[in-house]
Amino acid sequence: MSIVKDREAAGAALSRRSLNRRSFLAASLAGGAVLTFDARIALAQAAGAAGEPVLLTAFIRINADNSVTIGAKNPEIGQGVKTMLPMLIAEELDVAWNQVRIEQTDADDKRYGLQVAGGSTATPNNWLPMRQAGAAARAMLVAAAAKQWGVAPASLSTEAGKVIDKAGGRSVPYAALAREAAGMPVPDLATVPLKPADAFHIIGQPMQGVDTPKIVKGTPLFGIDTHLPGMLHAALVKCPAFGGTIARIDDAAVRGIPGVVAVVPVNSGLVPPGQQDAVAIVADSWWKASKAREKLVVAWDDAAQKQFSTAGYAKQAADALGAAPQADLFKAGDADKALAGAAKTVTADYSYPFLAHATLEPQNCTALWTADGKLELWAPTQNPGAGRKEVAAMLGIAPEAMTIHMTRIGGGFGRRLMSDYMVLAAQVAKGVPGRPVKLLWDRTDDLRHDYYRPAGWHRFTAGLDAKGALIAFKDHFITFGADGKPIRAAEMSSTEFPAPVVPDAHLGATYLKTNLPTGWLRAPTSNAMAFVYQGFLDEVAEAAGVDLPELMRRTLGEPRELPTERKGLVFHTGRARSVIDAVCKAANWTGRTGPAKGAGDAVKGRGFGFYFSHRGYFAEVVDVTVSGGTSVKVDKIWMAGDIGSQVINPLNAEHQSQGAAIDGIAQALVWQPVVQEAGAITADNFGDFPLLRIDAVPRDVAITWVKSDFPPTGLGEPALPPVIPAIANAIRAATGKRLRSLPLQLT
Repeated sequence: MSIVKDREAAGAALSRRSLNRRSFLAASLAGGAVLTFDARIALAQAAGAAGEPVLLTAFIRINADNSVTIGAKNPEIGQGVKTMLPMLIAEELDVAWNQVRIEQTDADDKRYGLQVAGGSTATPNNWLPMRQAGAAARAMLVAAAAKQWGVAPASLSTEAGKVIDKAGGRSVPYAALAREAAGMPVPDLATVPLKPADAFHIIGQPMQGVDTPKIVKGTPLFGIDTHLPGMLHAALVKCPAFGGTIARIDDAAVRGIPGVVAVVPVNSGLVPPGQQDAVAIVADSWWKASKAREKLVVAWDDAAQKQFSTAGYAKQAADALGAAPQADLFKAGDADKALAGAAKTVTADYSYPFLAHATLEPQNCTALWTADGKLELWAPTQNPGAGRKEVAAMLGIAPEAMTIHMTRIGGGFGRRLMSDYMVLAAQVAKGVPGRPVKLLWDRTDDLRHDYYRPAGWHRFTAGLDAKGALIAFKDHFITFGADGKPIRAAEMSSTEFPAPVVPDAHLGATYLKTNLPTGWLRAPTSNAMAFVYQGFLDEVAEAAGVDLPELMRRTLGEPRELPTERKGLVFHTGRARSVIDAVCKAANWTGRTGPAKGAGDAVKGRGFGFYFSHRGYFAEVVDVTVSGGTSVKVDKIWMAGDIGSQVINPLNAEHQSQGAAIDGIAQALVWQPVVQEAGAITADNFGDFPLLRIDAVPRDVAITWVKSDFPPTGLGEPALPPVIPAIANAIRAATGKRLRSLPLQLT
């Protein structure tokens, strides 16, 4: 795969402590759990004995050999944040990258601020705070050297972990200054000087992931790898229908199995307090616990949940599309009147299914309940702060009575923003106090007890004037909710493009009931909305006699900022147009063309898609080959992305974008719908929910970065959404067939 280079040019003190891995970087961050740090940071006022590491700030430890250990505070899920955040600190600290050692911090938002892996938020939330943390530590070290030498701090410089006095012809390593620096006054983070971009030597350089060599070697890093002395193992029996509870248990046969230690009824958090919807079998090996499930007899109270099914949702949605929406999300002018007077109208129905996350590492958590009523967790969690609150509420303990060790995460895609596996493991541990217990789901557990991406149905109507301009737009969106509001991850923005720029527009919604728990899937909501909106707009462009990029340019209009639902977040039409122009240039897009002949009976087509997602602007062109009338192969993808003024780690940015494209291909082309019957999910394993195979991945994903004068943004999500409609639009170009439902199936 290739990448195209840039296209455009608290005040609280730390007590003396002996440092070990568990207490690493246990400094306090003033302000608690916030999206960005305030202008104070607790710096060490005392340090260990000579030769010992010195904890300089909440994130920095200076070692005796002049190496620097930097704490990575956010969960690492493959998005590269464990490398990226320390890069920001190291840059402003002014050390060489080969001096840096990185360690994962524990979960403690009172010490480190918000710790979450979701929504591509790590970069925008930490771009300045992490740099300020590094710059503050550098200022402390410079102040210590200035004091020793009796010179002004402004006369000194730094480089590669040394303070340099050019006038005096001398230098001193940070390690020799650390103890004194730890006692220096706390700098004001709001005014501490930061490097200009042209002075960066770490930011903007391609850096290998800190864990990559260990992963290649198979070094235990993930939650599933956790192993503690005397550890027990737990397997779960959960009500097949979500919301059902235990009516009766017969566990006599299970308790008689050698090696089985306990049978513990538990509450996943999806049923009311005091009830249970699952049973954990605890044994001295996971295999014994898992096999023992075959002998457990449970009667479930789930009659009310059996009304829900995939077929039932489809029928309800079809009926609802023919009626008026229950709720108005956006209204401008009179869409019905404008449509009645339009020179041409286009109408189409689009849909997409429930999806599972299907993480390669199934859900797991290891927990230890101690005699003094405290809990220790080892969890592959994307959202440890929320997990802490939910576990504390379930067990009736103070959140502070819990220690959470964040392990590396073997796939999450939003699944591990939910904390059910932590809540369950904690209850099991309390049932076997004094011994650590690892709760591990098998693949069937994982697929049948997910928090699913919600399904949705859309009926679109657009009106064009005699010149082909878009003058009216309607969308009736059918999804899931209660009390007139969408459930989690079933939302649609009231500013979904193009509604805000069309004179007469109406976005409405109708909500169906479901018992399925729902959650965010990588590029939440955007992964679905990009498909339906860009797919339909391709139809509108065709009716207008132009291609989709040109329709987008005309509809975007002059560069300007449009408000969005999120406070402080705007959609910049100029940035959108820049990536559209960039990808069309990179891919040599020449406009809408008919199918091209391939080998044998194969035909080739090219499609386009754009989407603004998680502060990132991406436009993408996809080439596909359709063989035998049904087989679709993605040949190449071109991307142009605007994620602000700086790509922090180009190597990781390339990998994130390519990985997002691969995820999008899977959602577009692999038969992955989650099927529900009688309230329960039917999938057993990857045979029912297959993953994309390597031979379906294109050999080339070419990426162009479009720099803009805006702060850097995240990259875990925004490259994914445009791939899906681009594939659908390419199939249309190749075959003449318009596919309006995911996955895209030619029959």
